[in-house]
Amino acid sequence: MYVVIVANAPSLSLDPYRSLITDADVVIAADGGANALVEARLRPSLVIGDLDSLDNDRLAALAADGVELRRFPREKDETDLELALLHAAAIGAERIDILGALGGRWDHTFANVAMLAMPELHGRQVRLIDERQRLFLVRDQATLDGSPGDTLSLLPLTPVVRGITTRGLFYSLEDATLYFERARGVSNILIDPPGFVSLREGLLLVVQHDDRGALQWNVGR
Repeated sequence: MYVVIVANAPSLSLDPYRSLITDADVVIAADGGANALVEARLRPSLVIGDLDSLDNDRLAALAADGVELRRFPREKDETDLELALLHAAAIGAERIDILGALGGRWDHTFANVAMLAMPELHGRQVRLIDERQRLFLVRDQATLDGSPGDTLSLLPLTPVVRGITTRGLFYSLEDATLYFERARGVSNILIDPPGFVSLREGLLLVVQHDDRGALQWNVGR
C-alpha cells in the first residue's frame, strides 16, 4: 500500500506532487495539510489531528464530501504529522511519502526528520519530499536512484554509524564510520546511478538533491 501524507505547510503548493498524490492508495492530511489539498482540488482520504488549522466551513465541506475526520485533543503528546504516520503504519502502508514537512519552523523540521526513526516505520519505505530534495533513513542498505551529478549527503542520526560501504558515489566509503557531530558525509555526488549504501550499525539519513549535476557536475565527471 502506498500512502501520501500532506503536512501542514501554509505556503505549500501541491502542483509538483500531483502525480504522487493521484497514484496513492490513501492520502492523509495532517490537520492543515487538508487546506493545500482542497486548494489543489485534490481529495484526502482522511484528515487527522487536532484540526485547529481548519475553519468550520472547510471542515463541513470535507465531511460533506465523505472525507473521514479524526479529531484529537489539542493538548496531546503527538504532533499531527506523527498521528498521520502512526495511522499509515497501522493500516499497513509499505511506502509512505510525506509532503510539506521540510522548511518553516526549524524545530518542526528537525522533529519531522527524527520521526523517520520511529520503530513503527521499521521495514517501510518512508521519504520526506520537497520539490528539489528527498530524505530517507537507512537502517541496513538502500539503493540510491537519481541522475549523474546529484548531490547526496549521508548524515548519522545516531551518535555513531559503523560499517558504511557505498557504490556509485564520487567519494567512496568502504566499511567506514561516520559520527553525528562530524560533517564528513556532507555533499557526496552520485556519479553512476543507481548507487548503493549499506551499513552495519546505526541509523543513516540520506539527503538527496535532485539537481541533476547543477551544483557539482564538473566534480563528478
